[in-house]
Amino acid sequence: MSKADAIYRATCLDILENGFSDENLAVRPHWADGTPAHTIKKFGVVNRYNLAEEFPLMTLRRTYWKSAVDELLWIWQKKSNRIDQLGSHVWDEWAGEDGTIGKAYGYQLGVKYQFAEGQFDQVDRVLYDLKHNPASRRILTSIYNFADLHEMNLYPCAYSMTFNVSGDTLNGILNQRSQDMLTANNWNVCQYAVLMHMMAQVSGLKVGELVHVIADCHIYDRHIPMVKEMLKNKGFPAPKFSMDESITDFYAFTKDSFKVENYQYHPFDFEIPMAI
Repeated sequence: MSKADAIYRATCLDILENGFSDENLAVRPHWADGTPAHTIKKFGVVNRYNLAEEFPLMTLRRTYWKSAVDELLWIWQKKSNRIDQLGSHVWDEWAGEDGTIGKAYGYQLGVKYQFAEGQFDQVDRVLYDLKHNPASRRILTSIYNFADLHEMNLYPCAYSMTFNVSGDTLNGILNQRSQDMLTANNWNVCQYAVLMHMMAQVSGLKVGELVHVIADCHIYDRHIPMVKEMLKNKGFPAPKFSMDESITDFYAFTKDSFKVENYQYHPFDFEIPMAI
């Protein structure tokens, strides 16, 4: 079992055994048939992944990591909100008539701000500071822009990244307001692990820890039997992650710049219903 598997398993068991159920509360999410989508949750979950030791790709079931990377690049490189610029269909249900998800995610990262050193968007400011101000405690991004929330088709779930350099090592904290453990947890962990590797390489740093802070960490009611069945799996060793080490420009990465070798995973024969 990989360390990512062990962390995932421990988090799910804690939710199932000690979590709070909102079954008696009025909730916004619902299933396709109109039934309220209730959850059992834990508040304030903190998971730590040492990226120098292992790439946190879960083996208890398959994570489509290439699609996850494609979405990450859509947000952080293209700074896009247009679904026709994304290689998967994960955002289709949130798209408006204009083909965008509103002023959300990549749109927010692409907004330029004036600084003493010049004009930067959030991503370019991080890249600048990692090279020029690595001791700074102000290297972060946030896409939870209250002024634009009413124009977002979905409020950001993973909304903030804080980067911190210790010596020659880059560490990061991903803050997430809400996390669907079955459908999205390892997807997000893999995305931001890749982002950490990218940021470290182009900044001449080594990659260190990714700390994942989740405010509302939950399992949906219709997902509980699937999660319980999946947790019976013993898991496999973590696969080997590598990237094109010749790339020094953050914007030169593509989803094919990354490789995973010896990725073994257990079959998952359930069709997962999506709460909307």
